[in-house]
Amino acid sequence: MTRNAAIELVSSYLRLVEQRALDKATILLAPGVVIVFPGGGRFERLQDQVAASQMRFRRVQKAFEDFDVLDAGDSTIVYVRGTLEGEDLSGLPFDGVRFVDRFEIHSGLITRHEVWNDIAESLPIRAAKRPPD
Repeated sequence: MTRNAAIELVSSYLRLVEQRALDKATILLAPGVVIVFPGGGRFERLQDQVAASQMRFRRVQKAFEDFDVLDAGDSTIVYVRGTLEGEDLSGLPFDGVRFVDRFEIHSGLITRHEVWNDIAESLPIRAAKRPPD
């Protein structure tokens, strides 16, 4: 897979998930996909991962800063780095939270998506600074 095609696949997938166009996003996933989130969340269906996220956030968006694409033989590995912005369930906004996503792509479909971010470090600090109601 070319570098540009891999970046386009990953970017499209992430934007579709943000827009909650889950049927369209799921088409980009291979059967048996594994999605791993911070805190040990492991999902085999996008719908389950999104449902778990809705228990923590009203909304989250990613600003992409950089993509690294690696050839891994019959697979392509894509790392995406950037920041998160959004709103937690209490309405507290956040931004500038660092993230790294790692994707494995085989035969043009995403087979694995792993997520790392600083949200656990960022939200308690911001919540402590929030003025009382």
